Amino acid sequence: MTSSAELHRRRGAAVARGVGSVISSYVDTASGGTIVDVEGREWIDFAAGIAVTSVGNSAPRVVEAVRAQVERFTHTCFMVAPYESYVAVCERLNALTPGTFAKRSALFNSGAEAVENAVKVARHATGRQAVVVFEHAYHGRTNLTMALTAKNMPYKHRFGPFAGEIHRVPMSYPLRDGGLTGAEAAARALDLVDKQVGAENVAAVLIEPIQGEGGFVVPAAGFLPALRQWATAAGAVLVADEIQTGFCRTGDWFACDHEGVVPDLVTLAKGIAGGLPLAAVTGRAELMDAVHVGGLGGTYGGNPIACAAALASIETMRELDLSAAARRIGSVLTDRLHAVAARDPRIAEVRGRGAMLAVELVRPGTLVPDPAAASAVSAACHAAGLLTLTCGTYGNVLRFLPPLVISDDELARGLDILDAAFG
Repeated sequence: MTSSAELHRRRGAAVARGVGSVISSYVDTASGGTIVDVEGREWIDFAAGIAVTSVGNSAPRVVEAVRAQVERFTHTCFMVAPYESYVAVCERLNALTPGTFAKRSALFNSGAEAVENAVKVARHATGRQAVVVFEHAYHGRTNLTMALTAKNMPYKHRFGPFAGEIHRVPMSYPLRDGGLTGAEAAARALDLVDKQVGAENVAAVLIEPIQGEGGFVVPAAGFLPALRQWATAAGAVLVADEIQTGFCRTGDWFACDHEGVVPDLVTLAKGIAGGLPLAAVTGRAELMDAVHVGGLGGTYGGNPIACAAALASIETMRELDLSAAARRIGSVLTDRLHAVAARDPRIAEVRGRGAMLAVELVRPGTLVPDPAAASAVSAACHAAGLLTLTCGTYGNVLRFLPPLVISDDELARGLDILDAAFG
């Protein structure tokens, strides 16, 4: 079998340099919470393909559904010749997402596409242009979603000019907010919107209920409800970007469920289809149906194979109660991370929810970010066989996203490696 070193050499001659990877080993197989590289080395997986393989790699129900669909047909384009599985996925999403009102869904390929289409829907339905986003936000890598994303390097650097009518306001970031409550942090942000944008001009307020790439920032209680209240009064569309937080990851089906916040539109991707590319916008029927026929779509959006995988993934989540699994994983992770934090002054905070947890590293005794420490700990994990990711505006956050089907043994072994890595 070809070695990782040989594959890396071939990659250098074939793959654009701008496409990076966290590790230099190349995957051969993966299942549950373990990845095996081409040399046979095992890695405990605390990344899940960036929160994608929540039901595990090659989940049996997903494999069976994909195999059966491939044998029937692989693509017709739903906009040309429709099929039942697209409709069935939309029915499931309409039922699962927050809110008891009538809903509609549309399917796409990636999270960035979902966000772009949510903005399209909000602008079309309201007749307004302005979109409010938040510090530390990440919404994608396309031109519009780069404008919505806060961090310059590596996502935006020298890729402009970007789309206009994007207005950024402060996020609720409890570690760095000086004690602001959620309501106070919301008032700070919305006061800027009222003064600098004008509520009557806002088409959408777009927010990740828990920020992902920005550092797993969990807003203070009351922040999201205050945004919901303001958007309703302003006639603006509240869009919840649940691309990383959705599908049981935080211990609920969606992170908005934690405070009972009901958005007007939800963007979905990542964990939706067991590793196949699929995304969606789901929301109020009157908003989604405001767009003219032909205004939403795309050649591959809602591909039948991805739809089959999504239906199988959602059924797996229900059958295995992966929301409860995420809460159980989160409890184990939190206890262990707090134990590490008690003896390591570089850890300023353990935060997150369910199986979406992180630690923020700083210079001891300060809140000065320490990205070098985060990189060093992550590298030590990789050397010992644990796949971890860093994130955060300052690059100083270690995040943990194990598959929700990870075994107790895999989780314990991974935490032992992490504990040693901090040493």
